[in-house]
Amino acid sequence: MAKIVLVTGASSGIGKATAICLAQNGYQVYGTARRADKLQELTGYGIQPITLDVTSDDSIVNCVNTILKEQGKIHVLINSAGLGSYGALEDVPMAEAKNQMEINLFGVARLIQMVLPGMRSNKYGKIVNISSVGGKVGLPMGSWYHASKFALEGLSDSLRNEVRQFGIDVIVVEPGGTKSEMMGIGGDDLMRVSGNTVYGKLAGALTKMYGTMEKNAAEPVVIAKLIKKSIEANSPKTRYVGGAMAKPMLFFRKMLSDKAFDKFIMMQLK
Repeated sequence: MAKIVLVTGASSGIGKATAICLAQNGYQVYGTARRADKLQELTGYGIQPITLDVTSDDSIVNCVNTILKEQGKIHVLINSAGLGSYGALEDVPMAEAKNQMEINLFGVARLIQMVLPGMRSNKYGKIVNISSVGGKVGLPMGSWYHASKFALEGLSDSLRNEVRQFGIDVIVVEPGGTKSEMMGIGGDDLMRVSGNTVYGKLAGALTKMYGTMEKNAAEPVVIAKLIKKSIEANSPKTRYVGGAMAKPMLFFRKMLSDKAFDKFIMMQLK
C-alpha cells in the first residue's frame, strides 16, 4: 500500500520538486499551497492538490481532515512552505516579522499538532521540517528569517525526543543555495525594505551576493532526493544537508569562533 504524504509549499521550488519526486516513486502525494492555480499542473503526476494557507488555522484543519477522510491516515508530513523576508531589523515592520514567523514556524507547529494523533495511533510517522543552512548561520539583513529557522531547529530537536516513543521520526533538512522563487524575491524584498535607509550600502552588497548565489544554486530536485532518502531510511539521521555551499558553510561555522566567522561573512560582501 502506498504511503500517504502531505507536502506543503508544493507550488514551487523544493516543495514542488519533492511532491513530483515522491509521486513518481509510488507515494500517494497531496500537494498543498496558497496558490491553487499553481497546483493544477501537479495533477498530471497523480498528485492531489489542496489549497492551504499555513497562516490560517481553519485552512490547516480542513486540509488535514480532508486527507484523513479520504485516506484514513497520513504517513509523512513534509513542511516545505516557507518565506524568506529580508531587511535590517530596524527597518522591518513588525507585521512582516510576525508573518514570517507564522509561515516558517507556527504554521509548521500547527500542522504537526494535527498529524500527530494519527501517527501515534499507527505507531509510525515521518515529520520532515525544511530548515536551512540559515538555521545554523545568521547573515546580516536576515534577522527574522534566521530567527524563524533557528527556532524550527530547536522545535525539531525537542519534538524528536517527545515522539520517538511512538515510532515517529523527526527529520531536519538544511538546504544551502537552491533555485527557487524565494531567492529572487528575497533580494527585491531586501532593497524594498532597507535599500533607501542607512543600511542601504549593506543591503546592496547582500543583494549582489544573493545574485551570485542564485547563479550557482542547486536544482530543487537535489533536495527532493535527499528528502526521499531521509523518509526511506529505517533509522534516519536527525539532519540532512545539501545544496550549494551548504556543507562548507556549516563546517566554517562549526570550526571558527563567532568573531572569526563574522569576519569571514563580511569579507564575502566586499
